[in-house]
Amino acid sequence: MSAYAALTRATYVASVRDRTTLFFTFAFPLAFLVLFGLIFQGQHVDGGLSSINYIAPGVLSWGVGNAAVFSVGFALMQWRRDDLLRLIWRTPTPLRTLLASRWTVALGVALVQTVLFTAIALLPFFGLRLDGPWWAAVPLLVLGVTAFLAMGLVVGSVADSPEAVAAIANIVMVPMAFLSGSFFPDDLMPGWLRTVAKVLPLHYLNDGVTDAFGGRGDLGDIAVDCAGLAVFALVFGLVATRIFRWSNRP
Repeated sequence: MSAYAALTRATYVASVRDRTTLFFTFAFPLAFLVLFGLIFQGQHVDGGLSSINYIAPGVLSWGVGNAAVFSVGFALMQWRRDDLLRLIWRTPTPLRTLLASRWTVALGVALVQTVLFTAIALLPFFGLRLDGPWWAAVPLLVLGVTAFLAMGLVVGSVADSPEAVAAIANIVMVPMAFLSGSFFPDDLMPGWLRTVAKVLPLHYLNDGVTDAFGGRGDLGDIAVDCAGLAVFALVFGLVATRIFRWSNRP
C-alpha cells in the first residue's frame, strides 16, 4: 500500500504541475464543447435528440479517452527513458501496483472532466437535459478509462520518444473521434463506416454516455456498451502486459 500511495501521489503531482497537460486535458476539449454547442444551439439530430445531448456526451467521451491515452503513454515512455521504471522494478513493487496508481489518477481526472463538462452543458445557454439514467455513466466511465488507459500502455510501450507517443496516439485518437461520432452524428456517415466504428472503443463510450445522459436508449443498451468496453480493456490490457518494458536497455 505504501508503494501504491507513493506512486499515486507522484503521478498526481506530476499531472497538476504540468500546465500543458492541464490545458489539453480540460480546456482543449471544453473549447470543442463550447464551439459545437454554439454552432448547433437549438438544433436536433436524427431521432429528435437535442444537439447538446449528443455533443456533450461525445466530446466528453473523446476528452476522457484522449486524456487517458496521452497521460499514460507519455509518462510510461518518459519514466522508461529516464530509467525510473528500472529503479521501480528493482524494488518489491509489482507491475500491478504501478498500473493501479496510474488507473486511480486517470479515473480521478475523468470524474473531474465529467463534472466540469456536465455543469457547463447544463447551463441554460446550452440547455443539456439529463433525461436518461445519468448515473449509468459511472460504470461506463470506469470501463472507458480502463480501456483507454490500456491503449495508452500499448502506445507508451512501443514509443521511445515524445514525438513517437504524440504521433501514434494522434493517429489512433483523431480518426476514432470522427468515426465514432464524437463531433457529429454517425448517422451522417455511410453504412460501411458505421460498421467500422463498431470495432472502436470510443464508439461504445460515446453511445453509452449519450444513452445515459439523453435517454436515447435503455439500460440494456448501456449494458451492451459496457460489455464492449470491457472486451477492449481486456484485449488492450493483455497486449500491454505482453509488450511492457521496464527499461530501454536490452
